Amino acid sequence: MRRLLLAGNWKMNGLPADGAALARGLAQRLIDAPAVDIAVFPPFLSIPGVVAALKGTSIVVGGQDLHPAASGAHTGNTSGEMLKAAGCGSVLVGHSERRSDEGEAGEFLAQKTRAGLRAGLQVIFCCGETLEERDANRTLSVVRGQLADGLSGLTPTELERIVIAYEPVWAIGTGKVASPQQAQDVHAAIRSWVGQTWDAGTARAMRILYGGSVKPGNAAGILSQPDIDGALVGGASLDAASFDGIVRAQAQEA
Repeated sequence: MRRLLLAGNWKMNGLPADGAALARGLAQRLIDAPAVDIAVFPPFLSIPGVVAALKGTSIVVGGQDLHPAASGAHTGNTSGEMLKAAGCGSVLVGHSERRSDEGEAGEFLAQKTRAGLRAGLQVIFCCGETLEERDANRTLSVVRGQLADGLSGLTPTELERIVIAYEPVWAIGTGKVASPQQAQDVHAAIRSWVGQTWDAGTARAMRILYGGSVKPGNAAGILSQPDIDGALVGGASLDAASFDGIVRAQAQEA
């Protein structure tokens, strides 16, 4: 049975004091949370304060990105080893905003995936299509291609520390959301691809999250689908009450 995972991506929001305050609010609200895995991804500068605020809880802190190298002349970048030393247990790779803003793709993302695993981090690998690609009926080919680029060459054992997040670009920050059936169809296709690329056991164990304007009001319907194992939440994770509402709505469907 796949354990549900709810991850909050705070993106480039909040000063360090704001991040610590939000983390304290989450710790208080989620003290009696249902049995699901919870992770938050604050901006880099907020990580130390968030780690301190969540000490003694089961909430995992993660980085929003990492550089493929462990160290070196890479001004402005952060390695997986640095994230691990700061108290992180997870990292995002391939988020659509990194793909669009920074032009990340292909082998570079595969290097980042391997770097996260090398540092001992769980990797949440993101994939998803634009509205133009969906309208052209290219959703599955785009998603499979992104996954093949980012996860190729990994062993089933390495995949145990990989989580896939399907985030249709057209539903991120737009207020639009895929219907439960639309989301389920893509998640099922991803699981099938994992099974064909590796094996059925790996596919059954793989956790696949949905991301795209998830809120307390729509979480239960989306996340009740059989192949959806949690959510990568954006804006709604910046409010402790809202994030708590999603956790509890999701758990009711578990």
